[in-house]
Amino acid sequence: MGLADLHMHTIYSYDGTATVPAVLKRASQAGLNVIAITDHDEIRGALLAEQMAPKFGLEIIPGVEITTAEGDLLGLGIHKTIPAGLSLIDTLLRIGEQNGYAIAPHPMAAGMGMKSVNFYSVRKAARHPEAGKILLGIETYNATAIDRESRMFAEVLAYRTGLARTGSSDAHALDAIGLGATEFPGNTAADFLRALQEGTTIPRHQTSWSFLHIAGNWAWNYLLSVPARLAPVAQA
Repeated sequence: MGLADLHMHTIYSYDGTATVPAVLKRASQAGLNVIAITDHDEIRGALLAEQMAPKFGLEIIPGVEITTAEGDLLGLGIHKTIPAGLSLIDTLLRIGEQNGYAIAPHPMAAGMGMKSVNFYSVRKAARHPEAGKILLGIETYNATAIDRESRMFAEVLAYRTGLARTGSSDAHALDAIGLGATEFPGNTAADFLRALQEGTTIPRHQTSWSFLHIAGNWAWNYLLSVPARLAPVAQA
């Protein structure tokens, strides 16, 4: 079985704290086979990671955490940013134009500024004749989401829509990478996509962090990352 973490951030994201090489090194140490860097409405870190990945023995799925009018959406397998603020369905169609696919992250979760899609938006998108072919999964386990109850509702949503279940770290600091992940048959990005399409992915998680651990870890690492954030390209 392969292991993927499809939701993490770098200093190219306004709230990320780690450089791209540091993220790749940590992901390799965590035993991940496939990762997606999904900075907020920003793809430069993901494209840089795609270039550097072979040095770390990883496969990269380039992606973005897109701010739609109805909440965040992980656009995967894309190489160009998609405008923020579009409807969920229009965003999915734009992802499809790049032959990409999507996962709904932390659906219905609240807290710490999360912008999450709701039950009805996901159900409507899943039933759409075109957008439904692009929305393949639901993040039923998000390791650093403060709203733990939303995981139960995400499981119900996955069951109701028939979408694949995934787990991710949503890491904004190195220590969190791999806390949530997705098991899938095989070990390549192509295998992962096939598993999503077939619904054979399995969310995996480690011991959950407390709210204080999550918030404190991020705040400390954010302060440490200030010099790198001022010149992310130079640090890359």
